[in-house]
Amino acid sequence: MAFAIIFLIFLKFPTIEAQQRSTNISLSSSLAPIGTNLSSWLSRSGLYAFGFYRQGSGYAVGVFAAGLPEKTVVWTANRDHSPIPSNATLAFTDGRLVLNIPPAQNTYIADVESISAASMLDSGNFVLYNSVRGIIWQSFDYPTDTILSSQRLMNGKQLISSVSEGDHSTGLFRLKMQEDGNLVSYPLENNGGVQYAYWASGTDGYGNNITLNLDDKGLLYLLNETGGNTIKNLSKGESSNHGKIYRMTFDADGIFRVYSLTMDPKGNWSVMWSSTADKCDPKGLCGFNGYCVQKDTEADCRCLPGFNFVNPEIWSHGCERNFAAVSCDNTNGSSAGFTMEEMENMIWEDLNYKETKETTKGDCKQSCFEDCNCEVALYSNDNKCKKLRLPLRYGRRSLSTSQVAFIKVAKELPPLPPSRLQKKELRLESVLIIGASLVTFAIMVLTISGFLIYRNRVWVYKKISEKGHIEFAGDIVLRTFTFAELQQLTNGFREELGRGASGTVYKGVIPYNQKVVAVKKLEKAFAEGEREFQREIKVIGRTHHRNLVQLFGYCLDETNMLLVYEYMCNGSLADFLFTQERAQLNWDEKVEIARDIARGIHYLHDECETQIIHCDIKPQNILMDEHCCAKISDFGLPKLSKAQDQTKTYTGIRGTRGYVAPEWHRKLPITVKVDVYSFGIVLLEIICGRKCLDWSCSEDEAVLENWVYDCYEAGELGKLVGVKEEVDMKKLERMVKVGLWCIQDEPSLRPLMKKVLLMIEGTIDIPTPPSPTSFLSAI
Repeated sequence: MAFAIIFLIFLKFPTIEAQQRSTNISLSSSLAPIGTNLSSWLSRSGLYAFGFYRQGSGYAVGVFAAGLPEKTVVWTANRDHSPIPSNATLAFTDGRLVLNIPPAQNTYIADVESISAASMLDSGNFVLYNSVRGIIWQSFDYPTDTILSSQRLMNGKQLISSVSEGDHSTGLFRLKMQEDGNLVSYPLENNGGVQYAYWASGTDGYGNNITLNLDDKGLLYLLNETGGNTIKNLSKGESSNHGKIYRMTFDADGIFRVYSLTMDPKGNWSVMWSSTADKCDPKGLCGFNGYCVQKDTEADCRCLPGFNFVNPEIWSHGCERNFAAVSCDNTNGSSAGFTMEEMENMIWEDLNYKETKETTKGDCKQSCFEDCNCEVALYSNDNKCKKLRLPLRYGRRSLSTSQVAFIKVAKELPPLPPSRLQKKELRLESVLIIGASLVTFAIMVLTISGFLIYRNRVWVYKKISEKGHIEFAGDIVLRTFTFAELQQLTNGFREELGRGASGTVYKGVIPYNQKVVAVKKLEKAFAEGEREFQREIKVIGRTHHRNLVQLFGYCLDETNMLLVYEYMCNGSLADFLFTQERAQLNWDEKVEIARDIARGIHYLHDECETQIIHCDIKPQNILMDEHCCAKISDFGLPKLSKAQDQTKTYTGIRGTRGYVAPEWHRKLPITVKVDVYSFGIVLLEIICGRKCLDWSCSEDEAVLENWVYDCYEAGELGKLVGVKEEVDMKKLERMVKVGLWCIQDEPSLRPLMKKVLLMIEGTIDIPTPPSPTSFLSAI
């Protein structure tokens, strides 16, 4: 009785509020993260809610347990999108559930039309209805990392772990209800290789009608959906569920667990059942070149000898060398200066490039030491020796194996002489002398610095008083120019450097310092107006990266809109690739240019203050400086140059024919993946030294992406490069595979630019890419 009273008191206020907000959500309803609007729609009991919740620096949209002290997210929409800003709104618009992010980015929460109503059910299921009250979409059909009581994981579906408890974007592992009836856990990066599974239900062979289910007493079981027979119970349910709710979550550590929670104000989730007690079982937990050690009941990630964590806070980023590797590309490559470190009880499940049988432990070690290509050797008690190259993955230390690992590392520096190491104390006189010297030196530095700062400020103020404004300093602030000034410094816009869709570029010279600049005269109308134009220009002006063309200043003089950039004396990448007069690029230069472009796009997507999607990556927009360093131009202009009649759904196609991602044509949400696609096309053009569309070629070769894939599939990559061009075939294959992954028609299959960079640099393995159009042909 007492519990019932506590339970009713706990739910009283959420229930009253929920009744005031009917679970029948009408088309006139809307949500906002903050402000006077509701931030979520509650279920009738107030236990679950659909709407905005905090994630990282912004918000996300999903279903969460709202009527609990501990807010628990059970489903997330568009989980890999950037955090949503506080000025976003979620509303029913024209029969669609649309997330609007100002100024002009729309995303659909569910890919269905003709929505008439919605409901947030007490089961935790968010449902959309048509005009006859039929269910046309429900969150239970698209689980992310959690299933709730009465929810099923259908055959062929999968759960994907989150990055962490606070970040619900895609993590490292997947749990798949396979079509053979087996429930299996894999590393996410693995494309289904059974050898890399780390947990399985052992129910393979039961057919394609098996589902994973969680009942209202915490019982997790596999059910034959056709016959209604229980195939296997995975957890033990409780005899009664009075005052409890349950969930099964595939956690960030790659282990799935059943949780229970007692419905009272002090209730917390507790683990009822876990798929494994060994937290080192999930493969890939420690990233490349890291290995897992079970420490008490916790997993502890460590690096190979001679390696350090890429990010000590995020183990899954793996480890990298702290020494220079041996180069085997020349005849001088040897193992001089290296030694072999021995580690016992090690398991590495990566593929080896050579295996020797009937050998000894010493021979295995020596063989790897003398082999320039060998970086790790594994010796097992059945007298087998396996040689591996880096990076390694899926490593762990376990007492269940006697396997020994030999790791090639740089020799340590010679230790200091013992006499030095034993000197632990200094004389008092020495300490006083050193301390006094440091204090004196610090006072001198401060005095000189203060004088220089004072003199510099006096000089600046003097210049301002003389000229009335600060002279041009492109590396410090953006300068505003008048149209007359730009007319003068371009000599009346006389020398044209180039012409594009957004405007014409002229050469100019700053009079007082003779600095050469490129002045772009924008020719499109701007819908946003003067204030928005200035705001966007300042966003672009705050970008600083060696692979981006720097913006020095701008002009907004009535209808005249111009941008002033640094001048790039070597023209564009298109000149180098497609102009016969230019000297041909060698292979190393091509790889470096591709890396430069990838770094610039990665910065725009992930590292600058405001994310920028370029929308028009092509060789003409890649400019080359005097050192042949590639720099991206025109970034941010697609957003600035929206035409007056464009809608806010990003359906108007932007970009250049041949480089435009398929989602522009399919009216899908536009994300950073459109730039990844365009980069992939440019990368293939760099490799092959020809345009992506060339109708002077034969029909089989006219479309570059199709020809490249045909050559890759046939093992004839040599056709892609010139006969006289000296190319490392392994590097060529790697670059081609990167390009093919980038141009996949399905956006979710394309890697992010951060991963593209790692692929180009050879830091991570690249799986075999499918045909770029295989996804579309499959549907």
